[in-house]
Amino acid sequence: MISDKLRRISELESRDIPTYIDKAARNVVQYYIANKLHVATAESCTGGMLAESITSVSGASEMFECGLVTYSERIKSELLGIPQDFITEHGVVSHEVALAMAKSVLEKSGADVGIGITGIAGPTGGTKEQPVGTIYVSVVTKQREITENLALTEPESEVDVRLRNRLMAVLYSLEVALEIVK
Repeated sequence: MISDKLRRISELESRDIPTYIDKAARNVVQYYIANKLHVATAESCTGGMLAESITSVSGASEMFECGLVTYSERIKSELLGIPQDFITEHGVVSHEVALAMAKSVLEKSGADVGIGITGIAGPTGGTKEQPVGTIYVSVVTKQREITENLALTEPESEVDVRLRNRLMAVLYSLEVALEIVK
């Protein structure tokens, strides 16, 4: 289910991903409006791209609560209330921090769905333990949690791995945001 979704997304050509994002964002906005649902985002490595993709759809104000770009550890701690020792213990790029980001933005916004994204988009910053493309996406409701390490790999012909990784994380987030409420 989730792995099939990720596999399908990773097979897309970079030039096609924005078209898929636009379609997925429209689907999310329409479904959320029709079902009176609201979403909030807390993004790190995607830098607000998820919030932008949603708010670029006409009518998004009926379902979009807020989008926070919490790039630094300090801001994750101060704005989202994630304790610095928790971030240090688990690592800023981790399942636990992505989940904490999603839960915090859900709680603080009063939305029905919270999304947290943290990772290493590249092309620098990766290590042997956490290579470029290690991106955790967490989508939560009060009843469900889906958190996934996208573990994106760089295609041999890819010129801008950073942009591709960020776009793939946005597309995956949108698809899961729809799946989690259906």
